[in-house]
Amino acid sequence: MKKIFHCFMIIFLLVHPIRSTATEMYTYERMENHLKLLSHKYNLEMKSIGHTEFGREIYAIKLGEGKKNVLITGSHHGREWLTTHIIMEMLKNYTAAYDKKYSLYGHSLNILDRVSIWFVPMVNPDGVTIQQKGVEHLPLSLQEIYIDMNGGENNFKRWKANGKGVDLNRQYPAGWKEINGNTPYASYSHYKGEKPFSASETKSLFTFTEEIKPLASVAYHTSGREVFWYYFNSLENLQRDSKLATMVSDVTGYKISYPPGDALGGGYTDWFIQNYQKPAMTIELSYLVDETNPPLSVFHEEWDRNKSIGLILAEYAEKYVKR
Repeated sequence: MKKIFHCFMIIFLLVHPIRSTATEMYTYERMENHLKLLSHKYNLEMKSIGHTEFGREIYAIKLGEGKKNVLITGSHHGREWLTTHIIMEMLKNYTAAYDKKYSLYGHSLNILDRVSIWFVPMVNPDGVTIQQKGVEHLPLSLQEIYIDMNGGENNFKRWKANGKGVDLNRQYPAGWKEINGNTPYASYSHYKGEKPFSASETKSLFTFTEEIKPLASVAYHTSGREVFWYYFNSLENLQRDSKLATMVSDVTGYKISYPPGDALGGGYTDWFIQNYQKPAMTIELSYLVDETNPPLSVFHEEWDRNKSIGLILAEYAEKYVKR
């Protein structure tokens, strides 16, 4: 069976090569296929860390042989699937270079022998699917519910939430009770849920984070070209963490920012900083857009700005962060 599967994968790769991430929108299905192809081609560890509210697998994939870990996540929000594009391009380029033991963007890939990068390219597959494809495939009775959650709109381009109308980046315990601007009911955006980690997706990411214990983490979002790194960081960690934010800002050209008052708390980065006392950043891709996804046309520029971030994160974690 293994030989049959191996032959099948070789044929599939020849017939369906992994095309540039800039040429086609990353759906959940396309991402899943590409992850499986990369995992097979380069013998990467790939696993499901849990399921969405609709039963889709939430995938994580590991690059490197290091016993230490860093973590990069994307698409907490449905309309922010450009982050999945960036992560998949990062994974594809890093993996090919690591396999050949090349240097990349001025960085030695030997860092991955000591610090592995775990990627979760799409935390919220249900939300991404709703935003990209709408709800026409659902039973009519459910369509009506989703249109109601979407403020009566049939167009779902502004959809941020998961499959049950919960905003996943308001689901983490840090400052959860104090979140301002919360919607009191399931909605396309801003509903924090009944309690922290009540959503399947955030519960899964919590369990996975606890399992791999990353030394540092990046959560990609859109939009605004900003770097958020602060959540009541302890005095002893301020200098350490601001150094990483400055490095990322210098490379990407994004400005360093503090969270606005109505977004303070509830985010994955907030929780990571508070819970582990280790550095984490929310990196906002793209120029500022309204309640929708950034256009795919910005991919090339955003990739050029972010192409070395995973390697910088791994190098920084090894040098400055204690286990």
